[in-house]
Amino acid sequence: MSTRPEKIAGPASLVLSATVARRYYVDELSKSDIAAELGLSRFKVARLLDHARATGLVRIELDYRGQLDLDLSARLGTAYGLRHSIVVDSPEDDQALLRANLGRAAAELLTEIIGPDDVLGLAWARSLMAMRSSLVRLAPCPVVQLTGALSRPDVEESSIELVRDVARTSAGPAYFFYAPMIVPDAATAQVLRTQPEVARAFAMFPRLTKAVVGLGAWEAGLSTVADAVTGDQRRELYEAGVRAELSGIQLDAEGRVLETPLTDRLIGIGAEQLRAVPDVIAIVYGTAKAAAVRAALRGRVVTSLVTHAAMATELLA
Repeated sequence: MSTRPEKIAGPASLVLSATVARRYYVDELSKSDIAAELGLSRFKVARLLDHARATGLVRIELDYRGQLDLDLSARLGTAYGLRHSIVVDSPEDDQALLRANLGRAAAELLTEIIGPDDVLGLAWARSLMAMRSSLVRLAPCPVVQLTGALSRPDVEESSIELVRDVARTSAGPAYFFYAPMIVPDAATAQVLRTQPEVARAFAMFPRLTKAVVGLGAWEAGLSTVADAVTGDQRRELYEAGVRAELSGIQLDAEGRVLETPLTDRLIGIGAEQLRAVPDVIAIVYGTAKAAAVRAALRGRVVTSLVTHAAMATELLA
């Protein structure tokens, strides 16, 4: 049996449907008012409106002549139950331009949603550095460093500069510390966590209301943490099931948190502490990371996304 909607039979029915649709969608009359005006039942008006939508007589389009893809943003947010879903219409082939566009979108989102009662946590990622460059105003709030510094040869600035600069824009207090993100062993990590600056920042983790993080796939070139360990260590963790990481937190393909030999060597927020943050916003790009993004969404470690059209399309596939 066909489920396709039947076609409107003739011109009289077509004109009636068009009249009802115009009065409802353009003139903004209620269904009851339209029914009284045209001598129809309210049920008949509702049925004509449904039929007009189903046959294509009425089409609803999101038309925003800006850089956001509103349709993909709405669909992605609905599909994954996101608090905030921001999809930028930007090509993937120019990484620098893509990061700049995502950074701008993330900066605008933070400006909109951060209030004076918030406590903002920031991890380090190149996309967050791009966000910082576009951030021109922010409500006064504490800004907290989430992880130790992770140096890269192609990036001079660290998480310390990120937190300091965002706090200057906010005119709120900055909680930063000088420590590497990965140390040689668990004993060193334990000692560093007791240092006054580190402990001061860590004490703010339970107060976090929003956090912004990057997200990587557990492959060379797709995660700053994966790149920071040796090739043998990277392979061992992959064989142990690690497929994604954010702020050093390692996830399997289903988004389950994995405790590995690397976990105790990390200086940064823990998985349960991050999960306790009401809104964790990930700035993600590069469709090669799509499976890692799915993992973070499945594990409910991330609640909001700022991404681009190709990634959104891949996540919706």
